[in-house]
Amino acid sequence: MITSLNRRKTLRGPLFLVVALAFGMPAASALAHSMLVKAEPARRAVLTKAPNQVRLWFNEKIEGDYASLVVLDDKKQSITDVKPTLASDDPKSIILPLPELVPGKYSIKFRVLSVDGHVVESSFDFTVKGEAQKK
Repeated sequence: MITSLNRRKTLRGPLFLVVALAFGMPAASALAHSMLVKAEPARRAVLTKAPNQVRLWFNEKIEGDYASLVVLDDKKQSITDVKPTLASDDPKSIILPLPELVPGKYSIKFRVLSVDGHVVESSFDFTVKGEAQKK
């Protein structure tokens, strides 16, 4: 009988730890924010052909109505007044069509609201070398 009680006490510690971790895991993942996982053009890309759009992918769904995506030229002027849209094939992605770009350095600035209510914003650059985009 004493052996049985000692065995139960010995098992309570690890069992409690497993249960605590199991209940703690979903809470930790719910606290995560949207993160940029892919960009076209990529960060610090040097392109020989100018892109016709910017597309950003995130690790979770974003609120398209609250997404901001701006491309600035080397004088920090926005190159288009077009608003970004949520990609029709992926609610984790936004797209901004671009006008014809001349060679130079460009900055992409974005700000998105994830469905969990957190705002994520950042910026990065890319460079176009060579001829302007041909239509």
